[in-house]
Amino acid sequence: MPTRRALITAAPLLVAGCSRCASPYDEAVRSLWRLPDLSGGGFPAMALIGAATLAANGHNTQPWRFKVEPRVIEILPDPTRRTPVVDPDNHHLFVSLGCALETLLQAGLGYGWAGEPAVLSGGGVRVVFSSVPARPDALFQAIPHRASTRTPYDGTPVDAATLRRLEAAVGQSVGLRLVLDGDARAKLSDMIVAGNDAQLADPAFMRELVAWIRFDAGEALARRDGLFTAASGNLAAPRWLGQRLLPLVMTRRSEADRLRRVVASSPGLAIFTGPAETPEAWIAVGRAFTRFALTATAEGLKLAFMNQPVEDLSTRRRLAAWLGEPAKRPDLVVRFGRGPDLPRSLRRPSRDLLVS
Repeated sequence: MPTRRALITAAPLLVAGCSRCASPYDEAVRSLWRLPDLSGGGFPAMALIGAATLAANGHNTQPWRFKVEPRVIEILPDPTRRTPVVDPDNHHLFVSLGCALETLLQAGLGYGWAGEPAVLSGGGVRVVFSSVPARPDALFQAIPHRASTRTPYDGTPVDAATLRRLEAAVGQSVGLRLVLDGDARAKLSDMIVAGNDAQLADPAFMRELVAWIRFDAGEALARRDGLFTAASGNLAAPRWLGQRLLPLVMTRRSEADRLRRVVASSPGLAIFTGPAETPEAWIAVGRAFTRFALTATAEGLKLAFMNQPVEDLSTRRRLAAWLGEPAKRPDLVVRFGRGPDLPRSLRRPSRDLLVS
């Protein structure tokens, strides 16, 4: 799901012309990743939608559209932005929708609008808002700072009080398993590598992944979606060169070494398991993850998805058995810890996502 691709951090790519496009890209990031100060009255629909688009989402496909009515916003799935190889049953799409929904709701509270969501029959969500006292709390403030940080972390343990706050943020309807012990993290690392090996061996997966990579800032700025290499800790190259270099640097051995290294640097991982295998349950998983992520961000932590073992079917069954819940589907795997700031990804303009 929501947000990645960890694979593209395999090795630095060659810098090519990045100095000419970095400044416009940085300006676009500064304009995007912020919460606007509102002046005047009225329902701030576009500010809320802008915040929602900052939510985590798989491959940064941004698979959503928005419909606005008086004091109502609907978030609708966009099937044209599916990733059918990595997400054949639309699991990640609906988790991403849940991430956007929870971000919308947290932004609403910060601006003084409480939202009441209801899942629609087609898998979208209709949110009716009412005016309340503004509550710009830590989760609201964390919205423009949340990111997927795919580099190694510094290994500093997370204190028990922070872990309790992370657990409390998830709520009761979605299961959370924190993996903190070194031996347990090593076993989970084995499953991450196994899932990754299966994906690397699938030519269709690799074609889909490469289609969503944005190899340089110019391409990322023009498309405003996908997986910008610099946002994963890599340098940039033009697409013609990046596509040729990728198979040379992304080998099973190099990827396995890298994955084990980043997991070892992370003091904890979190596994999310929803109540059912339905779009409504997957939306709930996205909401729970977003509360977890915003809480972690407010605490100064970084996060990154490690979803390979939930995307490969055989590894997912192995993971479910390891969790002691073989009948349930693990939905997300996330590592967390303290790490560096990286360049941010972009989003498409909010007005381009509106439907009548």
